[in-house]
Amino acid sequence: MRRREFLIGAAALGAAGSTLTSGVAAQESAARARIVIAGAGAAGLALASRLRRQMPNATITLIDAKKEHHFQPGLTLVAAGLWQPADVTERNADYVPRGVEWIEQAVTEFDPEAKIVVTDKGQRISYDFLFVATGLMLDYKAIAGMDVSLIGRNGIASIYAGPAQAAASAAAIDHFIQAGGVGLFGRPAGEMKCAGAPLKITFVTDDKARRANRRGAVKLIYNAHAPALFAVPPVNEKVKKLFSEREIAANYNHVLKAIDPGAKRATYTTPSGDVTLDYDFIHVVPPMRAPDAVRNSPLPWKSGALAADGWIEADKATLRHPRYPNVFAVGDIAGVPRGKTAASVKWQVPVVVDNLVAETAGSTPRKTYNGYTSCPMVTAIGKAMLIEFDYDGKLTPSFPFISPLEELWVSWLIEEKGLKGAYRAMLRGQA
Repeated sequence: MRRREFLIGAAALGAAGSTLTSGVAAQESAARARIVIAGAGAAGLALASRLRRQMPNATITLIDAKKEHHFQPGLTLVAAGLWQPADVTERNADYVPRGVEWIEQAVTEFDPEAKIVVTDKGQRISYDFLFVATGLMLDYKAIAGMDVSLIGRNGIASIYAGPAQAAASAAAIDHFIQAGGVGLFGRPAGEMKCAGAPLKITFVTDDKARRANRRGAVKLIYNAHAPALFAVPPVNEKVKKLFSEREIAANYNHVLKAIDPGAKRATYTTPSGDVTLDYDFIHVVPPMRAPDAVRNSPLPWKSGALAADGWIEADKATLRHPRYPNVFAVGDIAGVPRGKTAASVKWQVPVVVDNLVAETAGSTPRKTYNGYTSCPMVTAIGKAMLIEFDYDGKLTPSFPFISPLEELWVSWLIEEKGLKGAYRAMLRGQA
């Protein structure tokens, strides 16, 4: 490791730590509000920590049946064979703040008119303010022939389903590289979490094949759901260039609709009709939707591009529901143009908490969210591009010494060594 790279990497991690721990607002509210948080993922736990600190007299209830907590940004590293499932698995109990009641049940009904949520065990919880942070649903069944149980078998991979499936995907990638053949990659239409992950897996597979001196034995094809590989124009152009240099083929406007695991065939919807491609390996990314409890409630958008999948209607700057102003949507479930990453949660949570604190303390809420999203785009093992952008697709780099469109070791270092600690700090309300 060159000294300059080491110093830059140390500076980047130090700057990241400073940035992540310096933004906690000091203002508090003495309001004795009843606050319910639906969901104990990244957004829910971060909300609970900040609300407990800034609203010490509030009654805060966290509702979620999940006992395990997964560091989802690390699933790509599990699929790359660098991390193990245990490296991305923790206990939710370790992050629930003291003084917050955790009801270990699932929310099955939202009634914003009555200001009540109902759990799967029939418990009814009233609230003055509701934060919906349920995350999203991975709709594997929307792809005919696909089931989570197939991951790791017959050349089928998918990192999104969880740590065990990411590890099974790592084994499937390694087998494919040794056996050779055609590998298919892509992503679904519609909003999804971490839209860069399907590209990362493509690049990782390419790099691992080269390291094994097997690149000539595999053909890699990325089936983009749209006319571009990535929604941010400068990033799209960079990825296209890298694909060309690394002989990764690209098809556009291809959306996976079905697979035949026995025949190893994938069917895609295209503007010209269905297209069937044979494969030896396929990385499946399912359509992503709001959970049924949200979709069946009055909370989703009623019209527009975000309505079909049930995303919660929210003002994109404040994440507040326009029809139910005591409801906020945070994290993956929020029906805003961008923001389905853990990095987005880091910026969203202080906005909604600080605004509620200001409102209940008698001052004017002033915080806004600009759509900040971050994607450390892994392009090879040991290299990444630290891509950060806002609602307008404008690149918004945090570190002036890191070029967002350059493949750098320091950006990889942030991905592999820096993000997990920053994420934990966020869960504890320190970021």
